[in-house]
Amino acid sequence: MSQIANRDFKLDAGRLVIVSNRLPISINQVDDGEWEISPSSGGLVTALTPVLRDSGGIWLGWPGKLDSGNLDELLAKGSKGTGYSLRSVILTEEDINLYYFGFSNEVLWPLFHDLQSRCNFNPSYWQSYQQVNSKFAEAILHNSNHDDYIWVQDYHLMLVAKSLLAMGEERSMGFFSHIPFPSPDIFNKLPWRLQILKALLDYDMIGFQTMRDRNNFVHCAEMLIKGVQADTRRQISTVSLQGHETKVGVFPISIDFHDFSVAAAETTVKNRASELSNALPNCKIILGVDRLDYSKGIPEKLHAFEYALKRYESLHGRVTLIQIIVPSRVDIPEYVNLKSEIEGLVSRINGKYAQAGWIPVNYMFRNLDRAELLAYYRAAHIALVTPLKDGMNLVAKEYCAANTDREGILILSEFAGAAAQLHRNALMVNPYDTEGVANTIYHAYQMPEKERQLRMKRLRGSIARRDIYWWVNLFLRTSETMEISDLSKSGLN
Repeated sequence: MSQIANRDFKLDAGRLVIVSNRLPISINQVDDGEWEISPSSGGLVTALTPVLRDSGGIWLGWPGKLDSGNLDELLAKGSKGTGYSLRSVILTEEDINLYYFGFSNEVLWPLFHDLQSRCNFNPSYWQSYQQVNSKFAEAILHNSNHDDYIWVQDYHLMLVAKSLLAMGEERSMGFFSHIPFPSPDIFNKLPWRLQILKALLDYDMIGFQTMRDRNNFVHCAEMLIKGVQADTRRQISTVSLQGHETKVGVFPISIDFHDFSVAAAETTVKNRASELSNALPNCKIILGVDRLDYSKGIPEKLHAFEYALKRYESLHGRVTLIQIIVPSRVDIPEYVNLKSEIEGLVSRINGKYAQAGWIPVNYMFRNLDRAELLAYYRAAHIALVTPLKDGMNLVAKEYCAANTDREGILILSEFAGAAAQLHRNALMVNPYDTEGVANTIYHAYQMPEKERQLRMKRLRGSIARRDIYWWVNLFLRTSETMEISDLSKSGLN
């Protein structure tokens, strides 16, 4: 299916209502007291906009911390020209502390990333999570009709369908998990495991990033819920409980490949990439771009790079790791400690190996604007994407899309969701294997040009075929009861 056709998907009936923890805009008060509204530039927003616009749809979520009496006016301004409406769910300071920072990010996030030792199973977190999910359900009730399709996004809102049913209301509802789903032995650690599973089965369809995630969910349901019947013979599985059938499928999220590729080819980006390369003469750039989070495996990456320098002296003065850390949750002690650990490792590596005119690790802790990030993608000879566990990891796909010269090499963790799609042409590593990652860095450094270009050509082709529009269409078409054979004929599968 062509790129244009991908963008033209329409629901058979009703509106599309997207429900997410945050709205796709940022509202901030500037120095003069006025409110500044910035739209999100993420691929999810870009891809959903055509469907929302064509259905007269709604995006519902938390607008952030606001002290303003004219919220409706600000939301109207934020959605102007988009063709869809924004609706808010108001959360208190306590909600944010307990539901978001607490249950979502101290229970679900670490558990679903196989890091259960970092979990804080505080009962007050669970109470708040239930209450906030009910607030979202109430907002859906007041802002939707029976023929609308409600698409709930991510782990913050797993109880929304259950909460809506408890109010005596029904809607056609789908849920997509952007993060991994753990295996039964990990999921069993969750004190509220049955409540979560049963609530998810109140959705009509659930989407996961990988087949592993789907299988983990089905296995958990079969093991823990009496009376569950699962049929996994087709690509879109069904899980039935007490007369209600839930479709469960694999829908790997992607990026707007065309947009990234075109933007990376712009003259300003190309010139900036040349500047970055010229600033590091005779060096191949190894690039890491990660949000500050313990699931990203940043210390492990630095240990592996240090081991590569120790083992392969020929890399000295010939490669530089540019590690960009995007700030995240900087007020949480655990993240402050992680930042300190990373900066200590960078200091140690540079102190040990730096030479006149060469610094092994260039470290940046900040957000980059899009053009600057694209320039780094273009300048990098090697992308080092090594999370300990990731739902997908779109950095890997962004790097390939921006690699318009087809010269780059992607080193990718086998525990990233993107590995399922990209493993044949990326260099796959176990991020816990320090020696293995170091050897792979050296292998990438030595790789012949012909092999580099062939691998990158295939990576780019795969991502272009399965872009963010393909993802949206696949999920929504499946939700409208198309059989998977029909999806194959339509070019979506």
